[in-house]
Amino acid sequence: MASGSSGRTLVILLSAFSLVGYVLRMNISVASPYMMAELHLDKIQMGQVFSAFMLGYALFQVPWGVFGDRIGPGFTLAVAGSIWAVTTMLTGLAPGVLVPAGTASLIALMGIRFLLGVGQAAAYPLASRAVASWLPSSRRALSFSALIVGMAIGSAFTPPLVSWVMVHAGWRTSFYLTALIALALTVWWVAAFRSTVKRPVNGGASTPARRGSWLTVLKDRDVALMSLSYFFDSYVLFAFVFWLYIYLTEQRGFTIMQSGFYTALPFAVAIPLVPMAGYLCDHLAARYGAWGRRAIGMTGLGLSAMFLVVGINVASPAQALAGLSLAVGFLLCTEPAYWSMSMDLGGAYAGTAGGIMNMAGNLGGVVSTALVPILVSHFGWPFAFFSAAGCALVGAGLWMTVDVRSPTSAVGLPQ
Repeated sequence: MASGSSGRTLVILLSAFSLVGYVLRMNISVASPYMMAELHLDKIQMGQVFSAFMLGYALFQVPWGVFGDRIGPGFTLAVAGSIWAVTTMLTGLAPGVLVPAGTASLIALMGIRFLLGVGQAAAYPLASRAVASWLPSSRRALSFSALIVGMAIGSAFTPPLVSWVMVHAGWRTSFYLTALIALALTVWWVAAFRSTVKRPVNGGASTPARRGSWLTVLKDRDVALMSLSYFFDSYVLFAFVFWLYIYLTEQRGFTIMQSGFYTALPFAVAIPLVPMAGYLCDHLAARYGAWGRRAIGMTGLGLSAMFLVVGINVASPAQALAGLSLAVGFLLCTEPAYWSMSMDLGGAYAGTAGGIMNMAGNLGGVVSTALVPILVSHFGWPFAFFSAAGCALVGAGLWMTVDVRSPTSAVGLPQ
């Protein structure tokens, strides 16, 4: 079994990848006004750049999971981290410097951000593979909760930090600095992997998968049902990520500066809640088997739906913000349950199972991003968010359909 120090090193490194990954994907959102002005791009074209990232990110979830299962997460995540560093550096260097402003910069940015999405798609499937390989099953949810905390920190603090860098050194420098952070993290991962995180602890679950066997996971009914549940979970999350800021300004009367600050508040609320959910998930799973994971997943989704409805219905803007922040906090509490269950289901192919689930989640995000503004324009903000609460309840119900005693599973938690 891995020693305590190597286990902590692994969790810290994976959490750092989660945090840095969100910094690298969000920095362009903060920089976009400056980039559009200098590169002669409009909002529609900038939206195409954002979509290119999402396309690469969604398409390569499963391939990275398969590579991680076959080759192992050590080398594979090092390759992915190198892609992060190079593409982020090029985001600042290529448009307007290596290629002229205008259409050429648009094409370059779309290609670069697509490749960044390809590289970033590796993060969570490979983290799932690494946790399943190097940490005992009794710590899966708690370990993965640290990654979600990293994501929440990245989501909460990237806008003010990147804004400060851009004001003092320009938007290009913000990409150069974050690229260097990605490169340093990759070097740290390689060094730690070679010297500290050496041996898998979970026997068969750490053995590279046989060629072609990932297709078994792709066809597995329970992995599909878990992924469908995660689709609805992610629909709700992306509704907050992309539309909460606009809701607070248009519907609740907050100023632009206030909304920018308060949009980070839900992720700050999640920072203490998610580790508690991860600890409780592992504790309940050890005692009650699969019902322990189900309990956290279903409770988190149910509470999220409840606080979402409350937050939309109350008249006070402050109470609305409190309700919506708790809705996001409890929604993110489901992440340790989803990812630990995907490891239980995937067994020796945990990376592939995680890739399939996360691909479904990102497709839920694509649908949410496109559908929410349509619902708002036709039926108003309350209906759009009530629909999201309904999706949370559907996702909770789907947890009941998953049988962890799947033929694919190498762990087989009792029912």
